Amino acid sequence: MVEQLKSTLRDRTSVELFAGGGGLVMAVERAGFRPLLFNEFAKRACETLVKNKADAYEVDGGRPPIPEPGERPPLIVGDVGKVDFDYLKGRVDVLAGGPPCQPFSLGGVAKGDEDDRNGFPHMFRAIREMEPKAVICENVRGLLRPSFKPYFDYIKRELALPFEKRKDGSTWQDHNEVLRDLLETDAVDPHERYDVMHFPVNAADYGVPQIRNRVILIAFRRDLGVDRERFKELVRPRFCEASLYEDMADGSYWERHPEVPEEVRKRVMARIPQQPLTRIDGDRPLPWRTLRDAIKGIDGQRPLPPVERLDRQEYNLDGFTDHIGWPDARIYPGHTPNELDRPAKTVKAGVHGVPGGESVMLLDDGTHRYMTVRETARVMTFPDEWVLVGPRGEQMRQLGNAVPVLLGQVFASAVATVLDEAERSK
Repeated sequence: MVEQLKSTLRDRTSVELFAGGGGLVMAVERAGFRPLLFNEFAKRACETLVKNKADAYEVDGGRPPIPEPGERPPLIVGDVGKVDFDYLKGRVDVLAGGPPCQPFSLGGVAKGDEDDRNGFPHMFRAIREMEPKAVICENVRGLLRPSFKPYFDYIKRELALPFEKRKDGSTWQDHNEVLRDLLETDAVDPHERYDVMHFPVNAADYGVPQIRNRVILIAFRRDLGVDRERFKELVRPRFCEASLYEDMADGSYWERHPEVPEEVRKRVMARIPQQPLTRIDGDRPLPWRTLRDAIKGIDGQRPLPPVERLDRQEYNLDGFTDHIGWPDARIYPGHTPNELDRPAKTVKAGVHGVPGGESVMLLDDGTHRYMTVRETARVMTFPDEWVLVGPRGEQMRQLGNAVPVLLGQVFASAVATVLDEAERSK
């Protein structure tokens, strides 16, 4: 089981922007942070948050109440640009969010900073108004492409100096030079300066049964004196591909799945690559989790029942919702299916459908079918009790846009730990 790092010092609080279907929402709360406010624009994602977690408020409805422990947090529905955060100043430990990634995604139009869907300016305004102790941002790996590196460096400088606002009419390049000069001095009040780190990650390396390459930005307010090296150690990957292949070779993986036919095992073993195993401080890393592991259940989940083809969208199969399959999946050049004995392919939220076979799986008998929403939720490490609202396409969109819960939890738990340790040391 993934190590659970818990905050034990005091009641910690959080705010989440661009909350989507709730992946990072659950991750941050599991790490010990009590949510004070969510914001989301997409209709179906808002309905999901209300179904599971929050009470809805319209964006023009004034300031929502600050929830007490045990109360449902408010969800402001609508444009984040119209949300006032001043009333939460000094009350927030962590501001979290996944600013819209379409401007930077390889699958999008890749306009970068010119795209009006860029959510980072809204994150920076929220920081100025709330002054959180820490910030967690998740985004696509496209931010790290060489063509975007100058702008990504600018984003990190803005995050480091969020109170140094960009002047009206100035270009980001002009503002970047101002920030660069300020960061070379000690003239900025430590309460208004953040220490920024970024981490290229593959979710599979954190116990998520899915190959999902992302970048996570973390910022700590400098006056807190957080130990960043300690944080880096806490978020170091603990799972690896080579350990999975070792488990297959010594038979321990197949002992977990005795139902797999012998011919399937031989087929899988014939094509696994030979990789040297790199140990972590002398310890063997945990094996990557596979799609088969996810379906059978990880961290105490019950196995999912066999899939049925049904005409009704709302259906409860042996206690599981949205576990509905369509068998007539097609595989053709450029579309390769998910394999059961590998982590799933990246769950995507394609505007024009899901390309590349990401929602198709190859079964043991050689046939194909589409993954169910519940199977997809499992490879995003959503709990089975989390209900996704809307038709199948909207449910899959919410999952494709989300942060895997286990991935977010590792980083949020590490934030809680180093904040606690920094406060104890004072």
